[in-house]
Order: sequence, then structure tokens, then C-alpha cells
Amino acid sequence: MGLRSVEEYKHGLDDDREVYVRGERVRVLEDRRFSIPLAHGGNVYELASDPRLTQLFTFDWNGETCSRFFEPIESRDALASRSRLIEEHTRRGRGTLNLTKAVGSDALAGLRSVCFDIAAAGDAQYAERVDQFHRRCASQDLSIAVAQTDVKGDRSLPPAKQKDPDAYVRIVDRGPDGIVVRGAKAHTTMAPLVDELVVLPTRSMDPASADYAVAFAIPPNTPGLRMVAGPLPDPDVSVFDHPVSSRNVEMETLTVFDNVFVPHERVFLAGEADFAGELALRFATFHRFTAVSYKLPMAELLLGCALAVAEHNGIGRASHVRDKIAHIALYGQLLRASIVAAVEAAHDLPCGLVLPDPAATSAGKYHFASGYHGVVQILQDLAGGLAITAPWEADLLGAETGPLVRKYLGGGDGSDPECRFRLFQLIRDLTASDFAGYNEVVTLHGEGSLRAQLIQLLAATDVEGARNAVACALEP
Repeated sequence: MGLRSVEEYKHGLDDDREVYVRGERVRVLEDRRFSIPLAHGGNVYELASDPRLTQLFTFDWNGETCSRFFEPIESRDALASRSRLIEEHTRRGRGTLNLTKAVGSDALAGLRSVCFDIAAAGDAQYAERVDQFHRRCASQDLSIAVAQTDVKGDRSLPPAKQKDPDAYVRIVDRGPDGIVVRGAKAHTTMAPLVDELVVLPTRSMDPASADYAVAFAIPPNTPGLRMVAGPLPDPDVSVFDHPVSSRNVEMETLTVFDNVFVPHERVFLAGEADFAGELALRFATFHRFTAVSYKLPMAELLLGCALAVAEHNGIGRASHVRDKIAHIALYGQLLRASIVAAVEAAHDLPCGLVLPDPAATSAGKYHFASGYHGVVQILQDLAGGLAITAPWEADLLGAETGPLVRKYLGGGDGSDPECRFRLFQLIRDLTASDFAGYNEVVTLHGEGSLRAQLIQLLAATDVEGARNAVACALEP
């Protein structure tokens, strides 16, 4: 098939997938509340067709032009190209990530590497299935969501000891043609607006929890799969008043598996408890590398807003203002440094793929999650109260209110009133709106919690080298 158009992408969603919004079943192509995330999800197809971006957004796989998101990461150059791809894709989305291919291809990388290990242990069926699925996704230019985070129930208990056994997705039946699964996943980004849903385990499993060690892929219209959509953006808001969130928003669902049948050719893990934790961790490392890459354009956007608002407010030369702006610049530069470190220290896996260095990747992810709120605070401080009290576009255009707004809130000498107001609306959208609140929470918890980053960082750090350094220093 080759690369698809935006319209072909949307046509692929025209089926009977079971999606609910505020308690009512809807069709995603007919409900206007999906219009913004649908357009945002389609931008990866639009950008891939732009001749100026072809080299970055596509690659040749056995003579076929495919989306670079599906390129097997078999070298450090390929890893660096993937980072640039995600960065530019997010920049074109006004600092908002688009996971319709990124997260799915992260899952494919994790699956390819772990299923190779399973094959080395004597069972090659999963590796063959993943390879076939990967090539089909690339050849047909499919979009993919990932369902990994189980609802978990009592988090102090492993899956097999939960009061409700469906707190984690599990295998409830095995037959000659496939398996049947039941349970639910939370935080499933863009699931109603993709072609395929990949399901992964969320944690390591003990032998008693073997039925929960399951990974597979299914189309979103599979019988028994139900998706309950979270809050959706208002499709009628002004682009002037909401310059980012009126055009670039993703969506989340609670994804329920109610005795869903999965044919064997789509099953990638089915009870191999020893590999569940490694699969969860391997995917997390690839995905956290994606996360640090997609945060770069937002850091760039926040820095640009800080520079612009300081100029409009006439405070750009104050030393304390320059110090604050430098802290925002530092935030972005350390993110970029972690990408460079993750690529340079990448690990060569037995399957032929290259894994971003887990320590550098976790350090970058921890920095972007723990430091984001502080950067937002600096920008809000520089912007002042108008970041939340500035009038709206209608006030600026009103016959009676427009002259008043321009006269009294026009800014310093040489400041263009309309430009200034657009800037404040952008800052409000990024830091003080419903969209901003979503970003602040997802920055903390997306791709794993802060503690998860620290655990992986410490596990990947050469602690023996540190101990040896002390021993060497204490030698007489």
C-alpha cells in the first residue's frame, strides 16, 4: 500500500468500534467532539506527504517507502534519526506529542527484542509473529495505540492475589485457534482513533500470575473491546483564544476487554511469566527515549514565550529576568544532553536492535518530569496576571471594548496590542487552561512515575564502579 493520506487514515476508522462518551455510544467520525484529536492524530500522515519532510519522515524498507516510525532501530544513527523525527513531529504539533505511531513503534521495538530472547530460549513462534505484524504495520502505514497500564486494584498485591481478578488483563481461556482475555487498561492514549491496539504487561509476574503475562495486538473494532473516552476538547473554541488546544490535543480511554478473543497469530506472549517484566521494562526504555525527544519542542516553546513576554512587558534587560530565562534554557539543554548521552551509550541487543542507554534515558525523563512545573512557574511569573485575566478575542474585536482593551492593555512602547494578546492567550493555553493541567499531570505520570525513573536509573548505573572508586581512594 505504501504511505497513506489523511483521508485514508480516517477511512480506516469507519467501523463499528465500541466507543463511549459521557455514557453514550458514539461513532468517532460522526461525533464532533473527536474532531480535534482526530485532526491531530492525522497530522503524522500529512507531514509524511510533505516533500520538505520526506527524508526525515520516511525510509526505504526492502524497496518500499514506509513511515520512519517503523524503522527497526539497528544502529545509533537510526536511534538519533528517530529522536529527530519525534522532535520535529512534535514541533509541527505546536509542542503537543502525537502517539498514533510513536508509542506503537516503541512497543514493536520492545516486542522484537524480548521475543528474540524467547526464541533463543527455544520458542520462536512469538518472534515470527511480531516480525510479520511489524512488517504489515509498516507496509499498510497503520496507526497503533498501546494499552499497558492495568487498573491494578490493590497495588500492594500481585495480580493473582487481587480481590477482583480482572484488575489486570489476563487470559481466561485457551483454545486451538487463540486465547480469550478479560480485564481493563487505563490511560490508553488515542485508542479510538487508530488501526491497531497493542497490549503489553505492565509489570513483572510471578509464576502464580502467569495468566497475566500476556501481550497481543487487536483491531479496535474487535468484539468485546469497549473504550470509555475521557474528557474531550470543545471543537468550537477560538483558535485565537486557544492557539494550541483548539488544534492539537490527544485523548485517553479506559479500555475494557470483556472476553475478547485473540487469534494465535496476534499473540506475542501467553503465560511466559519470566519475560513479562523484561518486556515491560524494554518497552518503557524505548518509550522514555521517545518522551524526552517529544519534550524538546515544548521546552523550546516555553523559552520562546518567556523571551517574548519579557520584551512585551519591557523587562527583558533586567538581570533577574535574564536569570529566570536562563533556567528555562537550562531545562531544554539538559533534555537535549540526555538524548545525546542515551544515543552515544546505547546498548547493542542480541536481536540486532539498539537500546537507548537506560540510565541516560531515565535521567532525562526524570529531569523533564520533575523540572517541568518549575519552568511553567517561571513563565507565569514573567507573564504576570494577564496570563489568566487577559480579555478574549471577542473583546479585542468588539466595537466598544476593542479600543479600551488596546489603549489600556497594549503594553510598552512599540508593542503591537494584537500580537501581545495572542502571546498571552498562548501562555494561558500552555500554562493555565484545562489543556495545561492535563499536560502537567501527564508530564509527571506519562511513561512511568518519578519513582519508576529513579528505580531504573539506579538499576542501570555502574554502582560497582562507584564502590571500586571508594576502595581505590582508601588504598594506603
